[in-house]
Amino acid sequence: ATPVTSPFAPPQETLVGKYGEGAKLIYELQDQGGELLALRYDLTVPFARYLAMNKITKMKRYHVAKVYRRDNPATTRGRYREFYQCDFDIAGQFDPMIPDAECLKIVHEILSDLQLGDFVIKVNDRRILNGVFAVCGVPESKFIPACSTVDKLDKVPWEEVRSEMVGEKGLSPEAADRIGEYVQLHGGLDLIEQLLQDPKLSQNKVAKEGLGDMKLLFEYLTLFGITGKISFDLSLARGLDYYTGVIFEAVLLQQENEHVEEPVSVGSVAGGGRYDGLVGMFDPKGRKVPCVGVSIGIERIFSILEQRLEASGEKLRTTETQVLVATPQKHLLAARMKLISELWDAGIKAEMLYKKDPKLLKQLQYCEDTGIPLAAIVGEQELADGVVKLRDVATRKEVRM
Repeated sequence: ATPVTSPFAPPQETLVGKYGEGAKLIYELQDQGGELLALRYDLTVPFARYLAMNKITKMKRYHVAKVYRRDNPATTRGRYREFYQCDFDIAGQFDPMIPDAECLKIVHEILSDLQLGDFVIKVNDRRILNGVFAVCGVPESKFIPACSTVDKLDKVPWEEVRSEMVGEKGLSPEAADRIGEYVQLHGGLDLIEQLLQDPKLSQNKVAKEGLGDMKLLFEYLTLFGITGKISFDLSLARGLDYYTGVIFEAVLLQQENEHVEEPVSVGSVAGGGRYDGLVGMFDPKGRKVPCVGVSIGIERIFSILEQRLEASGEKLRTTETQVLVATPQKHLLAARMKLISELWDAGIKAEMLYKKDPKLLKQLQYCEDTGIPLAAIVGEQELADGVVKLRDVATRKEVRM
């Protein structure tokens, strides 16, 4: 079996059939032996496979790694064909909604700490969605296609979603209209209560279960103090097939101007949910391990941070170097090498220019350009006195030590 760190996985059994409409974006490869392989599409399926193959029933872990999608890149929006994701997952048999609430708390904490601006975490449940489809008269065979269409509601208006449901997915116009009444709702605990009283939905066993858990989730999120940024949103579907319960997606909001009532979404920066059936798909005996997890789109977040920096005109420091070892006269490379070696051995991050006799101005300019805060200068006088001149690059203050 390919280890969990490898970006390859045999697609026939591993990847295909887990991603719904995303399957067409899988990079398939054929190796020299004719074996069909694929580049991994996300970190969740390899994680589930790892749990099953190693018979692990309880695990809490994070994983940062590259994934690959044969998508149309949109680099300005941070959408690439090769990009990093950071996943956090909790696997194991636990009481309902406690690990799910923790996943949401983590997303909330990350997005708050990164100071990306205003955001909202939309939450829904596959069971509620399936219940909605059922009471609206959608046959079960069309749940997943209907799901992937509803998932487009954040990008296109309801009219387009409705026509795709009827035209391409073969739903009846009446069913589509009934779905429309539900999937345009969003709110909090009040909406959950309202739907629990809904004459049609409350009769559906699956939806009722989902709504009961959603209520519990909101109670826990209230205790964690984060409900201000959480929205129970019935249009949230998430396009992947493997979700079985709670699903969520974090969206950044952009206040374009003061006159707009509803803040505009910049796009999804994190998503996840519960996938209780996935590990069982890889286990020869079909043993299930319940899992819930979240994936943070690192590249998407980076592209937003970069745009912000550019707009503010701030200089981005791209090095952690603490000090540049510099010399003011010629023939002092040996002195620089000795000093930098001492600094390195002491665990201090130091650099020097790879030139035998660089000009002092050039060395100080390099500090300014790269944001290195200190320069340790050793000239003939300093060597004779057995000292080093330490210069603060920004203030130009110098001390001999």
